[in-house]
Amino acid sequence: MRILALDVGERRIGVAVSDPLEIVSRPVGVIDCSSRAEDFAAIGALVAQHQAGLVVVGRPLTLRGEVGPQARQIERYAAALAQALPVPVQMWDERYSTVAAKDILRQTRRKGGRRDADKGEIDAVAAAVILQGFLESRRQELEECLTEE
Repeated sequence: MRILALDVGERRIGVAVSDPLEIVSRPVGVIDCSSRAEDFAAIGALVAQHQAGLVVVGRPLTLRGEVGPQARQIERYAAALAQALPVPVQMWDERYSTVAAKDILRQTRRKGGRRDADKGEIDAVAAAVILQGFLESRRQELEECLTEE
């Protein structure tokens, strides 16, 4: 099944999707935030377009792993999104995803070559980072279950 991931911000929502085997994530783009209804409609359209069976929403915990005001806000957003979508919504720790996204983009650019990444591109790559962490965790859990049997 394909999984869609979201890096929800105040102005933009970074979007990424997995391959059907749940091995690799790739950035898809961004949704410019407007109203929740419009955001949810755009996300629903992406779920349908990519035939996603699950949506993962980045959970912005503090560096200490605690739930702060921003995480509570995103949790409420994800709960409302879950009511609006025909597929389950799951939260996933997004700590360091933006830093990792910037690093990935910096490494893929040649000096003197392509321009610096824009914020939308960073958000989409951050969603891919979030999703890749989620996929790797699921794969590791599955491997552990198989070794226990």
